[in-house]
Amino acid sequence: MTPSDAPQSRWSDLDRPPLNVPALRRGLLRPGGLWTALDVVQSTGSTNTDLAARAASLTEGTVLVAEEQTAGRGRLERTWTAPARSGLFFSVYLAPGTVPAERWGWLPLLTGVAAATGLARSAGVDMALKWPNDLLVTVPEDSDKLRPGETPSGQERKTGGILAERAGDGVVIGIGLNVSLRADELPAPTAASLALAGAVSTDRETLLRGVLRSLEHWYGLWRDADGDAAASGLQEAYAAGCATLGRTVRAQLPGDRTLTGEAVAVDGDGRLVLSTDDGLREPVSAGDIVHLRGAAGGLT
Repeated sequence: MTPSDAPQSRWSDLDRPPLNVPALRRGLLRPGGLWTALDVVQSTGSTNTDLAARAASLTEGTVLVAEEQTAGRGRLERTWTAPARSGLFFSVYLAPGTVPAERWGWLPLLTGVAAATGLARSAGVDMALKWPNDLLVTVPEDSDKLRPGETPSGQERKTGGILAERAGDGVVIGIGLNVSLRADELPAPTAASLALAGAVSTDRETLLRGVLRSLEHWYGLWRDADGDAAASGLQEAYAAGCATLGRTVRAQLPGDRTLTGEAVAVDGDGRLVLSTDDGLREPVSAGDIVHLRGAAGGLT
């Protein structure tokens, strides 16, 4: 038994038990499936960094999970931290092969759709997507009084983020998801967790299996369509779940340039299209965005 497979003390944290690695492997690794290897480490700086460093020797479908991340990264090197075993912190290695490289920009959006649909089923929580890489839930003002399965009505907050990076001949995609964080553990007022949103399940093994199976499904559709987001149904699915669309947003771009307009579409290249006051439609790519906020402030 490797150190990552060894169970922790049964009294270490009854609310936050360690992941059962053999059970996860039995449920996810199968002949002909996407997932080919799955490892869990107790603590690391960043699962994305760890996989990227080994990209040249990885097979597609490698999954690395950390019970704790001490230097998790988001877009533009923003940090992501949370108490040990309070969430899901993992990265996967994908090698789209014959899919044209210019379509790989859809992979973080694809991962968002997969995570949102997988979590909606496994956690029973309505998820929304903030373009380009955030997962949102709705948290009521008195979330501590919300009963499991009860539909919240309140404030949209970030419960997860996605980071995709080119590595070797493929892409490393990382997901950080707050699962059981309590209100006093949140890193910011705009953050949330599945528990605070009234999830019917916060079992991390169930949630991880749900996300990875959903990711395998959507990745298969996209790859079989040669990366065509429209033909695979991905573009339509993303638009249906994107909370940014229909809102007036302010995009802060490099060079202190600001663009304000109504978010009206996500185009075939995965760019957010803004309709400005002068009647123009301006597409912005994820790589051009420094910040994206509601025009009146707050989360979009």
